[in-house]
Amino acid sequence: MNKHIKVPFSKDELKDLNAGDYVYISGTVYSARDAAHKRMYDAILSSGYEDADGKTLYEKGILPVDVTDNVLYYLGPTPAREGQVIGSAGPTTSSRMDKYTPLLLEKGLNGMIGKGKRSEQVIKSIVENKAVYFAAVGGAGALLSKCIKQSEVIAYDDLGTEAIRKMVVEDFPAIVVIDSNGNNLYETAINNYFSSRNNLE
Repeated sequence: MNKHIKVPFSKDELKDLNAGDYVYISGTVYSARDAAHKRMYDAILSSGYEDADGKTLYEKGILPVDVTDNVLYYLGPTPAREGQVIGSAGPTTSSRMDKYTPLLLEKGLNGMIGKGKRSEQVIKSIVENKAVYFAAVGGAGALLSKCIKQSEVIAYDDLGTEAIRKMVVEDFPAIVVIDSNGNNLYETAINNYFSSRNNLE
């Protein structure tokens, strides 16, 4: 099913998203890859405010972004050519962020965009925190970049391409892979394939 969603979004809005849904995302998302994730993770653990929510961590300057209700895109874009907002903007392999993701979900992060499978720990945290994991199409970075209408580095500029960017997207295409109930498209698609194959034999 095709759905149009606006970000940031609430937990209640996520209830309507199911594994397998095709979605078009509009609004504000933030880029962050493994180096930025590690820096945020370490900042939280060393802050003395490990139990604080995302808004408090942002207000105290511990996190550069209030992750509450927001979406992180696992992205390290290529340099933009003249006249472009951003360079090629394809997703990074999500497992690189698995170590850091549960803590950010606990702080209010509602969505992630990447590619590939997630660990059992991340899946459990997605369900516990009622979040959602989207997949973008790998290898289509040039096309995806056309959906990014604004982009600016807002934190960790010393990380270069892995700096955190605030981006305004319009009808950014993605697929719900893991929904807030833990339904996992990577598992159901395989099961459906073999079930259909067995029925044909």
